[in-house]
Amino acid sequence: MPAKDVLAAGAVVFRSGKRVLLVHRPRYDDWSFPKGKLDRGEHVVAAAVREVAEETGLHVRLGPPLPGQRYPVAGGRMKAVSYWVGRVVGSEDVSGYRPNAEIDRVEWVPYAEALERLTHEHDADTLRAAYPLRRKTHALVVLRHGDARSRRAWRRQDDRLRPLLQAGRQQAQRVIPLLAAYGVTRIVSSSSTRCVETVGPYSDVTGWKLELEDGLSEEDATATGVLAIIDELVAADEGAVVCTHRPVLPTIFDALGIPDPKLAPGAMLVVHLRKGAVVATELHQVH
Repeated sequence: MPAKDVLAAGAVVFRSGKRVLLVHRPRYDDWSFPKGKLDRGEHVVAAAVREVAEETGLHVRLGPPLPGQRYPVAGGRMKAVSYWVGRVVGSEDVSGYRPNAEIDRVEWVPYAEALERLTHEHDADTLRAAYPLRRKTHALVVLRHGDARSRRAWRRQDDRLRPLLQAGRQQAQRVIPLLAAYGVTRIVSSSSTRCVETVGPYSDVTGWKLELEDGLSEEDATATGVLAIIDELVAADEGAVVCTHRPVLPTIFDALGIPDPKLAPGAMLVVHLRKGAVVATELHQVH
């Protein structure tokens, strides 16, 4: 049986002036992008943001995903690296970075120079793929609520009050770093309990307001109402999550003009938007 891939994640981070963030690793004497291996149980999205912070001191939010890399490493194993375009949240200053045994230099490098400085050709290929996607985007995360009690087991008359199972509450906790990674500052949810319990923990941790919409519930959703909500979020130009139910999701995807990915409970489709147009999408399951 072949050995499992070593999983890693990172970001190709851009700033104004077509400059890209590179790091130098003294152990290998190479220039590359900030990246690193996933911790046990860590989602690849959360790992990308964490690794950039650890290796450069900068906090980033993720933009569109990039083609992954896969190459051999020591021990006869393969390494699979997931990358996203990244943008810094807050200060872009790296002048105060303190060198260490893992990363001894962090620099903003002009794009053309970066292509020459990168040690590995697969990194240069990744940079070329990232360059057309460097402009600012914002994410609209479409999230189906987590695993909930079954309708058959729920004996109360009002299905709106049906809660999450323990597995669903765990999904709600695991979704927190993912929403943070995409810079979500607006939380819009069906007013039904199972949706509120899915995104409520993110609101609690971040302090961002939880906006409840009856028009996103199974009972009250209409095509006109859902379209109005989605149009407003697309135009708002800020990271947002909308949490709703399986029967409502096709209307949302129709409003966005994208195919319905048939989200499982706890799954999310991240829609990257620029000036109201869809630039990229990515599907994530939260177990």
